[in-house]
Amino acid sequence: MLGVCLLFVGIVLINNGMCTLYHVDGRSAAVMNIFTGGLSLFINFVNLVQGNYYAAGTGLLFCFTYLFVAVNKFLNANPIPFAWFSTFVAVNAVIFGTIEGFIGSAALDITPDLRWAGIWYLWAILWGTSFVEDICGTKFGKFVPCLQVFEGVVTAWIPGVMMLLQIW
Repeated sequence: MLGVCLLFVGIVLINNGMCTLYHVDGRSAAVMNIFTGGLSLFINFVNLVQGNYYAAGTGLLFCFTYLFVAVNKFLNANPIPFAWFSTFVAVNAVIFGTIEGFIGSAALDITPDLRWAGIWYLWAILWGTSFVEDICGTKFGKFVPCLQVFEGVVTAWIPGVMMLLQIW
């Protein structure tokens, strides 16, 4: 299920970055966030029912990210609540990157894999940009949408396809 979810995380990150770079209106940009957030909600509900609480907990961070983005774009809402949510997620991403990349967990059947450390840490940086831009007021210009496109390809699309092809 993770490969399916990552495939759509990839396109939503690419979509969000490109829509920002091309100044696409928020409502149009929000559509893919709704699809991806909804798919992630379903997948992670299945994880919860199956007792995969770690997978559900980490996956729901993505789900609510994309649903939050969609609602903010539709309502043209103040970005500060999303920035605080993103800060919370960024801190958790560092924790999960450390566990999945370096420490592992016998209880969760996680064998350390450096690829996951890199992926989670890159996600932490992206989520952290919301804190810096919207809470601290330091704008990065085109850096964030370019980072979204880069991370969409490198941390989600490629790993998602590899998982679907069973070569990850």
